[in-house]
Amino acid sequence: MSALILTMWPGAATAETLATQSFLQPMGPVAEEQAAHLLRVVAITMIVILPVLVGVPLLLWRYRLNSDKAKYTPEWEYSNKLELALWGVPIIIVVVLASWLWYSTSKLDPYKPIGENPLQVQAIGLDWKWVFIYPEDGVATVNELAIPVGRPVELTLTTDTVMQSMLIAPLTGQIYAMPGMTTKLNFSATRTGTAEGENTQFNGTGFGRQKFTVIALDSDRYDAWVSDARSAPTLDDATYTILRRRSVLAETRTDLGLTKDATPIYFSAPDTALFDRVVQKYHQSRTAHTVDELGGTGLPPQGGGGPE
Repeated sequence: MSALILTMWPGAATAETLATQSFLQPMGPVAEEQAAHLLRVVAITMIVILPVLVGVPLLLWRYRLNSDKAKYTPEWEYSNKLELALWGVPIIIVVVLASWLWYSTSKLDPYKPIGENPLQVQAIGLDWKWVFIYPEDGVATVNELAIPVGRPVELTLTTDTVMQSMLIAPLTGQIYAMPGMTTKLNFSATRTGTAEGENTQFNGTGFGRQKFTVIALDSDRYDAWVSDARSAPTLDDATYTILRRRSVLAETRTDLGLTKDATPIYFSAPDTALFDRVVQKYHQSRTAHTVDELGGTGLPPQGGGGPE
């Protein structure tokens, strides 16, 4: 079964690589806007927080027992200036925050392209790993997403199991992937580096290890990465059937006859119809289509998206 004897690219990032995990260390314009939005929100909320932090100790000191400066005014009940501050400032803050939120939400629409000629990548969520297919480059990977710096990326997602949620914090926000449906993430990298992606939707025993590596490469290194990946075995139906088993990456590698570790797996010449077949099978009658007709994608058993 030569298709199962997979090779590993020696220059690939591994699980031991120190990967960026926070949008506060942005690697692209989407995370940069998210970080800027957070800083704007923190700055304006300080208008409310700082007076409280400073004013409460001052009031306690001024009106302490035996204070000579504190005035006893039991008949006092109203102040125009105080009412204006207590109501006016919060209203202004809420209006400003709402305006910023509207702006950022519109700007960071995950479906909105952020440039011309984006790199098309298809992502399939499994238990408990991610398969990435590059239809233009003719390669596929498990738990590694390589992207060229400076080129927009359009990631189309689905899942061949239960609902999942993808997050690559240093590059883009979170979005769900659901069986029988597709969602999109548009983003790009402005610098080289390594980021961590993950599934944030709890979906079983291996959930905590359903992470993947994102490597942003300059154009020459990306071309070399694609060239090396093309020398790997083909992603065929038999191999995909093994990938669909409920297993973390190390266990999948063992099932494929590889060393038991958490390094990514590479394939060449993936079936260009695989992604669409995974999506469409959830819209078809379970009795009208056999596993042979659907290829390695198969149909999940009744009541769940687990292995066949």
